Amino acid sequence: MAAAAPAAEPDDAEAQLAAAIQAAPEDRRDGARVLGWTADRKVVELRAGSNDLVCLAARPGDAQWSVACYHESLEPFMARGRELTAQGIEGQERIDIREREIAEGKLPMPREPRTLYVLHGSGFDAATGEVNNAYLRWVIYTPYATAESTGLTTRPVPGAPWLMFPGTAGAHIMINPPRPDADQ
Repeated sequence: MAAAAPAAEPDDAEAQLAAAIQAAPEDRRDGARVLGWTADRKVVELRAGSNDLVCLAARPGDAQWSVACYHESLEPFMARGRELTAQGIEGQERIDIREREIAEGKLPMPREPRTLYVLHGSGFDAATGEVNNAYLRWVIYTPYATAESTGLTTRPVPGAPWLMFPGTAGAHIMINPPRPDADQ
């Protein structure tokens, strides 16, 4: 797995750091390790962490603004996903590669539940420290969980938890609250 490159430009790094930690629970933000991006879309460490959370800034050039924070034990899995994306490998092929590498013991994946916080929005206002049109959702990785082991449906349910990729190393519980702009 590729290591993080040296730090980005200071002004850009400060804005990326401030935005990235918005996905984390408020009481975990100060101690989170923060990863950002260089102009050429390489991952950089913006700040070392003192707790078990890693936050990732929004990738430049992506169509949708999104930041994420997750348990540090998920970093090899997340880093491999970023590597594959950088190689142009997406979707089911990316999923299959990571599943195979986990099965072969080449890619570590925790066996215990681990949380990923994903914050979407239309952007980050560095002056106010606010995410515009913020929408936070949660993903709880539960490797190899099934509908039977969790009691959850494997179909998306608006505003309710459901299990995605059941029975796989990447199995996870999706919790997508209703969007504030959704029709009521």
